[in-house]
Amino acid sequence: MLRATTIVRKAAVRPEQVVDTITLDHAGRRRNSGSLTAESGLSFELALARAALLDDGDALRLEDGRLVQVRAAGEALLEVRAENPARLMRLAWQLGGSHVAAEIAADALYVPASPANAELIRGQGCTATAVTRAFRPEREAHDHSTCGHEHHHRAHDHGHEHHDHRHDPAHDHGHRHEHAHSHGPGCGCGHDH
Repeated sequence: MLRATTIVRKAAVRPEQVVDTITLDHAGRRRNSGSLTAESGLSFELALARAALLDDGDALRLEDGRLVQVRAAGEALLEVRAENPARLMRLAWQLGGSHVAAEIAADALYVPASPANAELIRGQGCTATAVTRAFRPEREAHDHSTCGHEHHHRAHDHGHEHHDHRHDPAHDHGHRHEHAHSHGPGCGCGHDH
């Protein structure tokens, strides 16, 4: 089966290379693997190196160079409005605390339609109207899937190698290990500041 391994962003899509179109909801546009069938029946395997959000108009490049264009599917959403921006901002904060995906527009929020979301919206004094449209929620601040580079996390990096990171006071390597702490006074971490 053909594989799609590359995303071509909307601005770089050449119409003459597009051979089919696939309509995906928000969850489908975040996947990096799986079998897909485009609208004209072209089947292919999605095999992206990492998850990245596909936007409406982007395309997937097949191994043979042809493109399958992506359309954002309409989804059941709630369009949320409030009498003032502060009320809408408080609701956005509440939704974030509840890990509810939200799309932020100039004077409205869009969230997935659900009884729990509708109740939270009413509880904050906002109004919700059912709509069907493409959902483009904000990316999470800690979402590294679309930043375009790898992140390597290490507990310590002292600029030299050790086979065993435990230190025996009787075996001094001639260097000290100091760990900076950015805690303020009275932080409760147990260190003297």
